[in-house]
Amino acid sequence: MFKHLKSDIPASIVVFFVALPLCLGIALASGAPLFSGLIAGIIGGIVVGALSGSQIGVSGPAAGLAAIVLTAIGTLGGYQNFLVAVVLGGIIQILFGVLKAGIIGYYFPSSVIKGMLTGIGIIIILKQIPHFFGYDKDPEGDFSFLQVDGQNTFSEILNSVNYISPGATLIALISLGILLLWSNVLVKKGRIFQLIQGPLVAVVVGIIFYLTTQSSDTWGISPEHLVSVPIPDNLSSFLGQFSFPNFSAITNPQIWVTGFTIALVASLETLLCVEATDKLDPEKGVTPTNRELLAQGTGNILSGLIGGLPVTQVIVRSSANIQSGGKTKMAAILHGFLLLISVILIPGLLNKIPLSVLAAILFIVGYKLAKPALFKTMYQLGWKQFVPFIVTVVGIVFTDLLVGIGLGLLVGIVVILIKSYQNSHFLHIQDKSDGVHRINMTLAEQVTFFNKGAILKELDTLPENTVLTLDVRKTKFLDYDIIEILEDFSEKAKSRNITIHLISERGEVKNPDSYIEFFMKPKLTEPI
Repeated sequence: MFKHLKSDIPASIVVFFVALPLCLGIALASGAPLFSGLIAGIIGGIVVGALSGSQIGVSGPAAGLAAIVLTAIGTLGGYQNFLVAVVLGGIIQILFGVLKAGIIGYYFPSSVIKGMLTGIGIIIILKQIPHFFGYDKDPEGDFSFLQVDGQNTFSEILNSVNYISPGATLIALISLGILLLWSNVLVKKGRIFQLIQGPLVAVVVGIIFYLTTQSSDTWGISPEHLVSVPIPDNLSSFLGQFSFPNFSAITNPQIWVTGFTIALVASLETLLCVEATDKLDPEKGVTPTNRELLAQGTGNILSGLIGGLPVTQVIVRSSANIQSGGKTKMAAILHGFLLLISVILIPGLLNKIPLSVLAAILFIVGYKLAKPALFKTMYQLGWKQFVPFIVTVVGIVFTDLLVGIGLGLLVGIVVILIKSYQNSHFLHIQDKSDGVHRINMTLAEQVTFFNKGAILKELDTLPENTVLTLDVRKTKFLDYDIIEILEDFSEKAKSRNITIHLISERGEVKNPDSYIEFFMKPKLTEPI
């Protein structure tokens, strides 16, 4: 974990600035104390980050649970009763992990995962437009189409036109310029520009701008457009921000229903995020999903015990970590410590950061998730990939994360049912060791994303110095998800000295340069 601190420390600072307004905004949108969001961010970074098997995933309070939390606090008779449900949800998540329920994470189609990433990128950009111009009526972290302030995503943007803050807009534009200059020009000029990240410079400039324009009627930024971290007067008031579960309410059946709901939704969001971050990971790591559920469950138990919101792995933080060069889980852990230390030592300084500066940072994160070129790529892969992808994107933008994913999965399953034959799918491995470790892997006639988990597991467990013969001569349909697994594995194979012989109807190839080109380039009528 300590080998890549020069990459992890700068990344942790960027994730900290992304996480800070989201922790506060999600707490506000959930109808919970502001400090509860910070507790969840700290627990998600330090505890879950340490226990998780993911090297680049970052956990914290989840926007997808905000509506559930808001409703539950009211129906359960108060926040302390709700915390009992959070603790129970964590226990149930640990049970999910023990029962190996994490395998579900391997069965989300690639097109849906890419649609999720793109949809989240678009919604980040759309939700940050009002904050960019200094219109902060809807809290940060409210990613649903129908917002807690009674507006929707697009009406909020239209309303912001009438409430533009000149000072907030100016510093947002300056910050965006700094970020673009840093990432596109300066980072290539010297190592110093890689160690000191653009978002940190933008935040420092934002604080200086706020301090120097306070007396200006035109360019001054009013307090409602700044970060709002609770500031305790003394140690007693700081400790008073922690809440504790009212376990006398544990006999209430509604608390158990809420606890199970939290466990189910948080687990699904986490597994989706794990699959997505593994796709974004330059190292192509494979996160152990059952261990992740155990880590998330432990985090939720601790968060609930001291007054925090429910925790999940979060794609916004995770993608910011990856984009900023994070290499190991130290980036997630350090971001948690930064939240903890800053809340204790410098809450007043944090409250001088303009929200429009953080909106500019999130603009960049959103754009990198939703690059326009991806739409063209998905379209070129054919309708079986494009339709579930675009349905997921539209569903997330016009409803919320879970509904959008559900729609994409439904369409993906329908596509598979339409295009797949009814014959069985299997993976056959034969060991023909004769001094050299040789493995023959024969794929079935129809191989879909349902086989993803088994193939991924078998490839991941191949020992070093193996000669793998991959026979696809009988394969008539090979899902794009499986091709991506082979593409990702080819990079791992080089580092583990695994030789791959690919046998198809078109001949034998040793260590193909690109599986995507090999399988997708031929015409549909040409045999695999």
